[in-house]
Amino acid sequence: MRRPPLARFATAALIVAMATASFMALCGSGGGSTLTVLAASSLTGPLSEYARESGGAGARTSFAGSDQLAAQIRQGAPADVLASADTEYPRRLHREGLVGKPHVFARNLLVVIVPQDGNVDSLSGLAKPGVKIAIGDRSVPVGEYTRVVLSRLPAGERRGILANVRSEEPEVSSVVAKVTDGAADAGFVYATDARVAAGEVRAIRLPGHLQPEVAYAAAVVRDSPHPAAARRYLAGLLSGAGAKALRRAGFLAP
Repeated sequence: MRRPPLARFATAALIVAMATASFMALCGSGGGSTLTVLAASSLTGPLSEYARESGGAGARTSFAGSDQLAAQIRQGAPADVLASADTEYPRRLHREGLVGKPHVFARNLLVVIVPQDGNVDSLSGLAKPGVKIAIGDRSVPVGEYTRVVLSRLPAGERRGILANVRSEEPEVSSVVAKVTDGAADAGFVYATDARVAAGEVRAIRLPGHLQPEVAYAAAVVRDSPHPAAARRYLAGLLSGAGAKALRRAGFLAP
């Protein structure tokens, strides 16, 4: 048993205007308010770093699957910013009048991870009998991206891989855990997640023609208790400390 263990910005002027405010000003002069950010679990590392770099005066971030985050906003949970692992959930919420205009702030790639000592060495190897595969549930972005990849494969190979799927997980971190725990022989995850787990897994890159467009979008929640600070936080994701943290973590520029 193995041990457990992203549409560009509206205008350049908007970026400049928002980015002039330091993330240190998140709390502003109006007291000790703290932003609540709802973020996709694959953003845990860089957004945690973003908050730390604000000197402790920044965001309280709640990480989960993007579908869960959208559900929380629809249910009226107090929040200031949504940072999703796709563009569709923020777009839907914007149409519903629940968040402001979404902005793509990062991109990513999809890869297959296998244990360091695993026997699978290629995407086609996932179709071999007996291989146990973990993927994201279709309700979460990583699951939808995985299904885009599979839809681009020859029918026989696609059927073979789907026959080996043993679990459909609620967030990408759960897919990683299935592989690192030995419960799965392979899993479809983001390249940044594979990077974090590099000591325990190997990443199999996908050919360019199979890659889905993995785009992360963020928006200010319409009922945000701290709208000005939320806009400054978003500005930092677009061009500032948050963007730098994302690049250091391996996320691609929008």
